[in-house]
Amino acid sequence: MATYLPKEKIEEIFAEYGGNASNTGSVEGQVALFTFRIQSLSDHLRENKKDHSSRRALLSLVGKRRRLLSYLAKKDIVKYRELLEKLKIRK
Repeated sequence: MATYLPKEKIEEIFAEYGGNASNTGSVEGQVALFTFRIQSLSDHLRENKKDHSSRRALLSLVGKRRRLLSYLAKKDIVKYRELLEKLKIRK
């Protein structure tokens, strides 16, 4: 199950976390978008336990988010901690 988000939802996520809606390259915005997609895939997998392709996509997203978070931690630890608190991600 691919998670296709409406353009308005993506713009809303980037506006809230990335500064403005057109700043799609910001690390904070990308982490927030991955977090939203991870939550929706997790909900899908709770109902469809045998959907292995979605499970693989979920693991891929978690890995991408982890790499971006480690980059942000090295670059700016204050923004990293704020983002973890805002998104309620435990590290």
